[in-house]
Amino acid sequence: MAVKGVLNSFIFATPPSSFMEAPSDRLFLVGQPLRHSSPKISGKEAVQKRCVIVSRRLSGLEEAMRIQRLRELQSSVKIRKRPPLRRGKVSARLPVPEHISRPPYVGSNMLPELSNEYQVHDDDGIAHMKAACELAARVLNFAGTLVRPSVTTNEIDKAVHKMIIDAGAYPSPLGYGGFPKSVCTSVNECMCHGIPDSRQLQNGDIINIDVTVYLNGYHGDTSKTFLCGNVNEPTKRLVKVTEECLQRAISSCKDGASFKKIGKKISEVAERYGYGVVERFVGHGIGTVFHAEPLILHHQPILTMGSIDCVTWDDGWTTVTADGGRAAQFEHTILITRTGAEVLTKY
Repeated sequence: MAVKGVLNSFIFATPPSSFMEAPSDRLFLVGQPLRHSSPKISGKEAVQKRCVIVSRRLSGLEEAMRIQRLRELQSSVKIRKRPPLRRGKVSARLPVPEHISRPPYVGSNMLPELSNEYQVHDDDGIAHMKAACELAARVLNFAGTLVRPSVTTNEIDKAVHKMIIDAGAYPSPLGYGGFPKSVCTSVNECMCHGIPDSRQLQNGDIINIDVTVYLNGYHGDTSKTFLCGNVNEPTKRLVKVTEECLQRAISSCKDGASFKKIGKKISEVAERYGYGVVERFVGHGIGTVFHAEPLILHHQPILTMGSIDCVTWDDGWTTVTADGGRAAQFEHTILITRTGAEVLTKY
């Protein structure tokens, strides 16, 4: 959707409250001298050599340079030996039974404005959010079972659509700002907001499936990146690290925690492996409104193998990496209370 979640989405039972220490340059580990004896050659005595292993903490500048070298190495590796992602044929919107309640934006192609009202829920609201998020998680798990070579993203959309309406819910993306499908399917270099179409998944692809449902007046939102067939090890690592970023970020969520710590957790993990962290898409509140304050700057966990710059296709939605490097994404809806954080969209 137009604004996506850091962890994907946040809801609150109570209104939310609104550093990196420079490493020391002192030596912190000095190894004992090592003796190395060369073998005797032509009757000559072996020569003993003494080596001392010295390790010290990296300065902030040295650490930044190390990370930059990792990024340059990552971007120089040619992972994708396949043509760039191309759009397929997009079929017509699928119908939704009249008895299913629709979000207020349905029927208009105008992108809704971000709500400035925090989504603070009472006990009844939390119960409804949990029901919507549980359904979203079940739908996402089901969608993942469909991922295999030769399946089209349009087929995934049809299956997801049916499961959602059979549960008496509305697929939130359908009609949001004119979005033509019931789920977002982002393949390979697509960062997010991919529109399902006639393209068949290929062996070695990765695909993020982003599911949001509208059930009894409340939205539940989640996404996950799946492997299709035999995926190479560098791409598997990208997906694994992206999910780790999500989990680390969730671990910092609690009542009164600073929003900036979320992005910091994500950056720390991503940069350790030399991945780029996409800054364009942010977190948001969610509940009776799809996208609301607070915005969680500056990251959501979308990681790239190369550049974080992006290009949006002329469909107004599909956003791909500018250099064609692969991207991965994971999202959850998180309930923040005075006692901590609860993942409502557990896979």
